[in-house]
Amino acid sequence: MTTIDNNRPPKLYYFSDRQKLERALTAGEFRLVPPQLPAHAAGDHPYLILSLAQKPDGALFEGKQSADAYLVIHDAERFGERVHRVVQRILPNWAGIDAAISYGKPSPLGRLFSKERPHADEAEWRFAWRPMQANASANPVTIQLGTIADIAELRVND
Repeated sequence: MTTIDNNRPPKLYYFSDRQKLERALTAGEFRLVPPQLPAHAAGDHPYLILSLAQKPDGALFEGKQSADAYLVIHDAERFGERVHRVVQRILPNWAGIDAAISYGKPSPLGRLFSKERPHADEAEWRFAWRPMQANASANPVTIQLGTIADIAELRVND
């Protein structure tokens, strides 16, 4: 029997442009997007994902090298619960899970949670949802959790 360790890390890190980071902090605004996978890699179902990093020096997000700030989520457990609760209200017929990406070996959660070993420095933590009914489409969705200033902070790079 395969077990999946999806215990959230103590902190998560979100990299984006400053304006999006400020909206994420003040309104809890995040965008769920289809993964950039070949159609066969995602299986028969469309997915929506939200990706964060498990460490502040991860190379996960495009443009991170030029970013002047990032969001530190100090309580990943509370954040994850808020995200899943809001998505459940917006997408009631979708099932969600979150876990670390497996690098260099297949994840028990499938290709959506697996990447090649050279990407291990990304240290990605992925939230993913799939529809429970056939023929659903996965268009990007923006969620708003409400302020997350009680569990997160905006940090400026040195």
